[in-house]
Amino acid sequence: MTKDDLWVFGYGSLMWRPGFDFLEQRPAMLYGYYRSLCVFSHVHRGTPEKPGLVFGLDRGGSCRGLAFRVAAANGEKVKDYLRRREQVTMIYLEMMVPLRLLDSSPRTTKALCFIVDRAHQQYAGKLDFAHQVELIANGKGQSGDNPDYLENMIMHLKERGIKDAGLERLWQAVAQRLEITEHGARSANPSR
Repeated sequence: MTKDDLWVFGYGSLMWRPGFDFLEQRPAMLYGYYRSLCVFSHVHRGTPEKPGLVFGLDRGGSCRGLAFRVAAANGEKVKDYLRRREQVTMIYLEMMVPLRLLDSSPRTTKALCFIVDRAHQQYAGKLDFAHQVELIANGKGQSGDNPDYLENMIMHLKERGIKDAGLERLWQAVAQRLEITEHGARSANPSR
C-alpha cells in the first residue's frame, strides 16, 4: 500500500456493484453524514417526469459502508469512472473526507465520497413515508427498477451485519404496494 492509493467510500450501490478495480475492501464508518433516501433519481432509477428515489449521504449522524482501496496508478481512471456514474446530473459534491476503517487494524484515512448537494433541484430532503413508497414503487430508470435498488440495499446491508429497521419497513410497504409474491415475481397493482 502506498500513501498515494485512493480510498473510495461506498454506501449505496457501490457496495454491491463498484464497477472498478480495487486492491482491497474494508468495512468503514463515515462520521458527520448518514445514508438517506434523499435524492430524486432522474436517470438511474427514474426519469424527470417520474422520478425514483435513491440514497445520498446527507449531513448528520454516521454511516457504515465499505471502503475500497484503489492503486495510485488507477486513481484518476477510477475518479473519472465514478464521475460519469454518480454525477450524471451533478447532484453530489465530490469530497475527500476522513473515514474510519473498521476491521482488525482500525485507523482513519481520507476517502473520496459523493455527498448530496442540498441546493440541487433533485435533493428530496426528508419525505413522508407514503411519498417514499410511491416514488420507489413506480421508479424505473436506465439502471433498472427502483424497488430492486432498495431490495439490493437491504440485502447487502444484512450481509454486512447492518440492520436498518426503517429501510426494512419501507421495503415491506413497497413490496405490499407492488404485491410481490413469495417467489419474488411482481404483479401489477390494479389500483395503480
